[in-house]
Amino acid sequence: MREEAGCGSDGHACGCHEADAAGHPELDARTVPHAIRHATIFGALDAVRPGTGLVLVAPHDPLPLLAQLEQRDPGAFDVDYLDRGPDAWRLLLVRRG
Repeated sequence: MREEAGCGSDGHACGCHEADAAGHPELDARTVPHAIRHATIFGALDAVRPGTGLVLVAPHDPLPLLAQLEQRDPGAFDVDYLDRGPDAWRLLLVRRG
């Protein structure tokens, strides 16, 4: 798992990573009931083919989810933070080829 620091890492939404996220579907986990949120995200990630990804929108920094993902499928995804709150965290998850 890779965490990208830099523009946007301080929480501002400058849009500098929009090109990185272009073409990737977005899953807004904030709209998914809490009881099934992680299962829904893992289901979506299971459908991601190597070299492709998705943008995850979360209501908080999803560190517990990322730890579960790493335990479940070690080294399978590169993770880049696009926005860091305060209302939403946006991450680009790309399955390694």
